[in-house]
Amino acid sequence: MKQQLALVSLRLIGYLPLGLARVLGRALGFVMRRVSAKPYRVAKLNLAACLPQLEDANIEAMAGQRMLHFGQTLFETPGLWRRSADWLASKILSVDGEEILQSALDNDSGTVVLVPHQGNWEVIGLWLASRTQMTSLYQPPKMHKLETLIKTARQRTGAHLVPTNTRGVAALIKALRRGETTAILPDQQPATNGGSFAPLFGLQALTMTLPSNLLKRSASRVVFACALREQGGWRLHFMDAPQQIYSTDPATSLRAMNSGIEAIVALAPEQYQWEYKRFRARPEGSPAIYPSGI
Repeated sequence: MKQQLALVSLRLIGYLPLGLARVLGRALGFVMRRVSAKPYRVAKLNLAACLPQLEDANIEAMAGQRMLHFGQTLFETPGLWRRSADWLASKILSVDGEEILQSALDNDSGTVVLVPHQGNWEVIGLWLASRTQMTSLYQPPKMHKLETLIKTARQRTGAHLVPTNTRGVAALIKALRRGETTAILPDQQPATNGGSFAPLFGLQALTMTLPSNLLKRSASRVVFACALREQGGWRLHFMDAPQQIYSTDPATSLRAMNSGIEAIVALAPEQYQWEYKRFRARPEGSPAIYPSGI
């Protein structure tokens, strides 16, 4: 019953005009900040650890701004899943670095687009899938009734989804070798056997090795991307990856990937997913970032 109610609510939210969805999202974010909800508290911890140069007042202000964007992401995403590629195209206000993306897409050895959790990452995936052959990993949501809604939306614009297992990774490699594209969210904490520690914002973060492993198996080009929220739509950004990401040395490649993530975050720090417990895993002997119970 709870899943059914959640699904109905998401479908109803999907019919809201973008402007109204964002107003309601900002209202939710305002409440979360006022009641010091868990996402707000985690955001403050991450900001204090990653941006130690900020004063306490600035950390609280940025965490509060992040809650406004967090709420907007929640309310605008169901509309993205429901609406057409043409509607989305009409909401793309500008594309910075489009020549970087096109140069990568022209590469016969495939393109790996790394999309940190900045702005609204669903926008990048849906927009790209309508412009290039794209194969991406897909992990069904914990709420299984959402699977049809999300999967249908992502496949509607042309994406081919494969499971998050060895068979899916093999499919990615084959797709890249055919000159196709894959999009990966590079700033999620992987399982221990799928990552290694590398510096991110001056902290050691368990970092996924999937992109580095894909590059070892293909001659693909890497591009970083994000969709920043602006009034009336989104502004897309595409950036070249640091050259060291192509290094055959895993540690060098991972450091370069995290450096690219930092460059994307710097475009609009308040739009980054600071409420995510990115540093749950810590190197042996390192103090915990998050107190127990948070």
